[in-house]
Amino acid sequence: MVLRKPPDGGWGWVIVVVSFFTQFLCYGSPLAVGVLYLEWLDAFGEGKGKTAWVGSLANGIGLLASPVCSICVSSFGARPVAIFSGFMVAGGLMMSSFAPNIYFLYISYGIVVGLGCGLLYTATVTITCHYFDKHRGLALGLISTGSSVGLFIYAALQRKLIDLYGLDGCLLIVGALSLNILACGSLMRPLESSDSPPPEKKCVDKVPDQYFVYHEKEKTVEENISILEKGYVDEKCANNMPDYKQDSILNKNVLSSINVNEKDTYKKKVVEQTNFCKQLAKRKWQVYLNYWEETMVLFKNKVFSALFVAILLFDIGGFPPSLLMEDVARSANINEDDYHMPLISIIGIMTTVGKLTLGILADFKWVNTLYLYVMTLLMTGAALFAIPFARSYLTLAMLSGILGFLTGNWSIFPYVTTKTVGIEKLTHAYGILMFFAGLGNSLGPPIVGWFYDWTQEYDTAFYFSGFCVLLGGFLLLLAALPCWNACTNQSSKQPPSTYSYKVASSA
Repeated sequence: MVLRKPPDGGWGWVIVVVSFFTQFLCYGSPLAVGVLYLEWLDAFGEGKGKTAWVGSLANGIGLLASPVCSICVSSFGARPVAIFSGFMVAGGLMMSSFAPNIYFLYISYGIVVGLGCGLLYTATVTITCHYFDKHRGLALGLISTGSSVGLFIYAALQRKLIDLYGLDGCLLIVGALSLNILACGSLMRPLESSDSPPPEKKCVDKVPDQYFVYHEKEKTVEENISILEKGYVDEKCANNMPDYKQDSILNKNVLSSINVNEKDTYKKKVVEQTNFCKQLAKRKWQVYLNYWEETMVLFKNKVFSALFVAILLFDIGGFPPSLLMEDVARSANINEDDYHMPLISIIGIMTTVGKLTLGILADFKWVNTLYLYVMTLLMTGAALFAIPFARSYLTLAMLSGILGFLTGNWSIFPYVTTKTVGIEKLTHAYGILMFFAGLGNSLGPPIVGWFYDWTQEYDTAFYFSGFCVLLGGFLLLLAALPCWNACTNQSSKQPPSTYSYKVASSA
């Protein structure tokens, strides 16, 4: 496929709409898992750290598998990956309604749903970046608000469904809603140019004609001899030739000659096919070597190296509030009559505002998106340090809103990655960064839960979370200050031997 210049409009806006609803449907339940978390604590009677693994896996496993997700999207295209992942998300949610214990949820909700969400996230981000260049920040901000709106709506929806139909009925209904992802995925038409001729195949794909595997099934030497012998005997019988002794001698001579010729031909073809396999394996191995060489080149970029540390620490410290804030309020003995809105819903709606605001800011030429991202990290760390001092619903609601707004920096993270490594390496670099983000997502809530199990309070846990986020922000700031422009200019030049992803046709 030949990718043409991003149109910054047209069908791209359809891509934005369907990507928005895709993230809304797939991430609504996993991000609002805090409501389900309280029900699972009561249903299975496990510790907070152990139960928190369900939600952390659902939000982290897809990011952990981001390198694999990136390869899948690059190999098969966004459309088939989105459709397949829709079945995964819906199936995992429905399976979770039959969970007999917490370990079953680790697989059905944590791994199956989480992996489906990871594939969908990579597909929506990648195809949006292909359709937009000038307004990429706005487009990414719009599609990323889908998960935030999903968090806002699903937090109240799942609570209402639990009251009406119980936990099992809630999961079945939410799983059925996720099947709408299939319709959204079918509209993710790949960006291609039908006017341009297909590019010439690279040398890695060029194999001499004599090394191609034969399409027709080759018969063995014994089969050929048997056929010839049968045909020869039939012919002699038809002609009623009486001299059977001479016929037998002649038959043996003919077959002996045929046997030698067929064996030589067979050996030749075996050698040719063996050479073909060796050359193909050698060239495929060279492709993988180029892939790892490009990975090493990425880590030579100081900003990129600091970025993966920052995203890891940010997710370890910044993700737990969206999962555990409801339990924080319950542990602080806040009166339920004071609740005007679930704290998770506040986080969700403010995350939507944050993603839109930060996405729009990223499109201004005078705004350095990397410094903007660093600022959100530092402010998030300060807000986490303030959680232990909150003892009322109003204070927790304000902190939830601030944290939600700052979590909106996810909308500019692909933008920061693109500016750091270039659009050619976006899928590769983004997959690596999302792996570390998933590691942080998976570890953060259980760590906070374990802190509570050990100390019977959340104060120490959130001091630790705030420290992690601040440390990541300061490291990224130190790496960016002296060489941001140099790294940006250098990343725009692709090294001579690189591994470039090609988006496969989804048509």
